[in-house]
Amino acid sequence: MARTQHDTDRNRERITDEDGVAVESALVGDDLELSYPTSEETIVDCARLDVPEGAVTALVGPNGSGKSTLLKALSNHLEPEAGTVRIHGEDLESFSRKELARELGVLSQENDSLGSITVEDLVYHGRYPHRGFFDGIGDDDREAVERAIELAGIDAIRDTELGQLSGGQKQLAWIAMVLAQETDVLLLDEPTTFLDVHHQFRVLETIRQLNEQKGVTVAVILHDISQAARFADYLIAMCDGELYDWGPPEEVVTEALLADVFGVEATVRYEPELQVLPKRALPDSN
Repeated sequence: MARTQHDTDRNRERITDEDGVAVESALVGDDLELSYPTSEETIVDCARLDVPEGAVTALVGPNGSGKSTLLKALSNHLEPEAGTVRIHGEDLESFSRKELARELGVLSQENDSLGSITVEDLVYHGRYPHRGFFDGIGDDDREAVERAIELAGIDAIRDTELGQLSGGQKQLAWIAMVLAQETDVLLLDEPTTFLDVHHQFRVLETIRQLNEQKGVTVAVILHDISQAARFADYLIAMCDGELYDWGPPEEVVTEALLADVFGVEATVRYEPELQVLPKRALPDSN
């Protein structure tokens, strides 16, 4: 889809929207071919991917469309078979693990099972990129942890062990840990999955607040396209390992997309705000 024009300026990646307004990209993937060592098939084939700087971008698509695989490549957890990923113009492979952790915060689905650690201790783990091996906790670390706990709204459970928390509380604790890294870019893999509606909105509102108050660039995988359209500035829609469409929600979310990508017949209303009204599941094309 030829929605944007590309060019590079002063080591920053730039795209232009349909009005010709330049938008800088924090993360860029070029000519990506992604697969896993256990599979000979290409899982994701993407000519160009942009995550605009200072915005919230949601990756949407059905299960198996390649969203998590793409996020692994963007976070340097999966080496591309071909192509490159750059953050602020620099190849991810040029960073050491600790250097990249100061630029890029990542919350994956595979969180370690830590039951006995307290919420506050977990959040302090987010400060590891900023400390030397023998360094103790400093004032900067304490201030960052306090800010993260406040932003995530978990002060009341800071002394509680993770094993005693509900799924929603635990997810907010992990998000606070990533916030304590104080990175300019944040990647989140399905942070609202398995949460009740209250905690889904708590998580999304925390992400939105972080973006608006701190200017953090966010790329987040979401299953609910209505939530994605409401909370994100841009959508990346994926289907069968390829990029189906990219752009603002009001341009991307169409009845054709819902049919082609999600296999759903739906009505899309754009006024007074974007709404998706599903009608029925379409017959499988297989």
